[in-house]
Amino acid sequence: MAERTNSGHWTEADIPEQTGRTVLVTGANSGLGLRTADVLAGKGARVLLACRSPERGARALELVRRAATGAAPELVSLDLADLASVRAAAASVRELTGDALDVLVNNAGLMATARGKTADGFETQFGTNHLGHAALTWLLLPALRGGQDARVVTLSSVAATGGGLSLTDPNFEHRRYNPGVAYAQSKLANQIFAVELDRHLRTAGEHVISVAAHPGYVGTGLGAGMARSYENPLLSRGILAVNRIGETLFAMRPEQGTLPQLYAATAPGVEGGDYIGPNGIGGLRGHPTKVRTLGAARDAVTGRALWDLTAKLTGVTPDPA
Repeated sequence: MAERTNSGHWTEADIPEQTGRTVLVTGANSGLGLRTADVLAGKGARVLLACRSPERGARALELVRRAATGAAPELVSLDLADLASVRAAAASVRELTGDALDVLVNNAGLMATARGKTADGFETQFGTNHLGHAALTWLLLPALRGGQDARVVTLSSVAATGGGLSLTDPNFEHRRYNPGVAYAQSKLANQIFAVELDRHLRTAGEHVISVAAHPGYVGTGLGAGMARSYENPLLSRGILAVNRIGETLFAMRPEQGTLPQLYAATAPGVEGGDYIGPNGIGGLRGHPTKVRTLGAARDAVTGRALWDLTAKLTGVTPDPA
């Protein structure tokens, strides 16, 4: 990610007026998702908060409602680790929006959790972070076509830089499971999918664009979720302690870490296939700017292979076909 173009010190104040636009944010109950929903609602957008937990979603909805300056925000039930829930959520969003969705922010995610499986039998991180979002995106393409200057923003991570993608064993059925490796793979898959989606959109002559973004190193609560996923209490407490120290000393606050995805979702001049991240050393901190996608994301053969594998595993028809 060495190549960068300078977009200055872009902040929330630079976000254009969003009145009349409808935005869906996954994982909007906390962290980057909640901040994204809150900021865009404050700019006038109608925000749909896609959340797994009804209780946490209701609390987030109340917070965003207070910030809203336009249409009232609404809650959508979504569990990305269950494809039946993904299908139901997509149907609900299409009905709520009348097939007119302007921005989809694929924000939700898990990080370095203990080994587990989704409702459909996929490795938890690959199934949630990539497969769930890919299926949701395909299912919502009809609504995005009905939007104005529509964008799909998919969150990757700096962890993707050291990751690899196993197209023959993405669910760790035949290799030893490693939480960090699984997380890096899922975030690399997010980036590859975002670029491949844009290739398909351009080929089909669509007005919708697909963009990837990453937040850098941000204190979001993902570390606490990671710690809770381990049954060994000593290990869980150790992970939580290390994570708290790291976030306290080095991590950006969500207000700063949310800027790349807000830039990707709203800034004029963003083009399909762009990758937005912080402009500091290693992409860990700073203001949002366009950065270079990883080689795997630029490789059309890898992109097509993941596209086809995703369709096979999810049973969802790719769109554009």
